[in-house]
Amino acid sequence: MRVALAVGLLVLGTACVSQDRFRKKEAEAAELKARGAELEAALAAKKAELEAAQKKARDLQAQVDDLSASKARLESTKVELEKKSTELEKKSTELEKKSSEYEKMASALRGEIESGRIELTELRGKMTVKMKDKILFSSGSATIGKDGKAALAAVAEVLRGVDGKVFRVEGHTDNVPLGRGAYTNWELSTARALAVVRFLQDQGVDPVRLAAAGYGEYKPIAPNDTPEGRSQNRRIEIVLAPADAAEPAAPPAKM
Repeated sequence: MRVALAVGLLVLGTACVSQDRFRKKEAEAAELKARGAELEAALAAKKAELEAAQKKARDLQAQVDDLSASKARLESTKVELEKKSTELEKKSTELEKKSSEYEKMASALRGEIESGRIELTELRGKMTVKMKDKILFSSGSATIGKDGKAALAAVAEVLRGVDGKVFRVEGHTDNVPLGRGAYTNWELSTARALAVVRFLQDQGVDPVRLAAAGYGEYKPIAPNDTPEGRSQNRRIEIVLAPADAAEPAAPPAKM
């Protein structure tokens, strides 16, 4: 009887020990599961951070690539601008460079130029002799005065020695209307241009190479709202153009 009781107590004790150990293992398993879940959550967070960092790195690389491409384009543009700048400087130098013919005329007309009676310019191979109207004509007149004839005689002497050019005499006025019964500005400019042409012909300039054009007030070189500007606009210009590229003369003024 005692033996049976002892065996029963032993079995009961063993069962209690096994149940406690199971519960302990079960708690440990639950703790490990919870820890595993925490680790998985942490891993997922780190993975998300890594993906965000990788995306940021890709975006930064794309920006770097764009900047590199922009830099390359800027370098290319800079080279093109430098090339164009060099070309413009070259063209500017060519335009500013005076021809030997210009230098010859400037030397021959130095006295007239220094006295202010004549201005000589050259642009794109086309020379222009400019004279203010008061040097050539009295107000409202198309008759060349004494001083005007002297200045034109000096010009004619130079023109006779110029080859391969045509000489277009252009008359210009300001915009102030003339008195009743007088010329219109267009008629006056044309009459003055014709008077200069006839004088140059009388001085031995080949008439085949002469032309007259009257532009009236329609090609001003200064504003007409000041006396100084109107004085600049009242002028005679003798344009020396290549004979094979001569511009057509303006149509005569309507009477």
